[in-house]
Amino acid sequence: MKTLKFTKMHGLGNDFMVVDAVNQDFDPQQAPLAAWADRFRGVGFDQLLVVEKPSSPDVDFRYRIFNADGSEVEQCGNGARCFVRFVADKGLTQKKAIRVETAGGVIVPELKDNGLVTVNMGKPKFRPSEIPFVPLADENDEALTYTVRTQRGDVQAACVNMGNPHTVLVVEDTAAADVERLGAEIEPHSQFPAKVNVGFMQVVNRRAIRLRVYERGVGETQACGTGACAAVVAGVRLGLLDAGEAVEVSLPGGVLSIAWQPQADVLMTGPAETVFEGELRY
Repeated sequence: MKTLKFTKMHGLGNDFMVVDAVNQDFDPQQAPLAAWADRFRGVGFDQLLVVEKPSSPDVDFRYRIFNADGSEVEQCGNGARCFVRFVADKGLTQKKAIRVETAGGVIVPELKDNGLVTVNMGKPKFRPSEIPFVPLADENDEALTYTVRTQRGDVQAACVNMGNPHTVLVVEDTAAADVERLGAEIEPHSQFPAKVNVGFMQVVNRRAIRLRVYERGVGETQACGTGACAAVVAGVRLGLLDAGEAVEVSLPGGVLSIAWQPQADVLMTGPAETVFEGELRY
């Protein structure tokens, strides 16, 4: 029997179980993650975040992310904000800005004096091989949108890799969007070999959007940081949003601020909150 201390956190309702694997022994591959994620019989979370020692001297920590179904993924923007607040609150670092290695690359989150967290999410990628995505035979590698074949017909989707794979659909009204059905169909679609996070974006004006995201391995969540980044990047590339300006992204769980200038890094700013501390045996 093992004992594990953890912290429950959330970023706009996208909730996490956070584990310090620097000061306690923890192997996520040997833990019952799906059982812990159960909201009726476990802790309940969208993702498990694991803080580990870095593997190279040019970063401060290693950051691993596991979905509610137990699958490990490359990146999580809301989790990154919770990550920096966690390591600061636990005294694991005195730095306001830290360099963190993830499976999707190095990110640089920074805890601001006002309590919000800004994360440099790096540069987005667009080529189908980088998503990964398999376009139709007559579509080229530099298209702004691609055709995805669904049971109810073809949809046009902008594909963006933000350290993890995203596809963004522009809709007239997010409230009326069939997120559950279409998200569940596209997430494991054969055109996305590694599965995909599916965003449904409604453009309010050139500096504001509404967004719902069906997350890979989780389902629809209250908020998705990388999904918000992908949506703004797609909106800028499609000429729907202003480049270089902070775009307000309204998600079911709250609001994020995303700014992106083509050829530059994506900057995401939003809150990170601690809910409670816990200890379990397994």
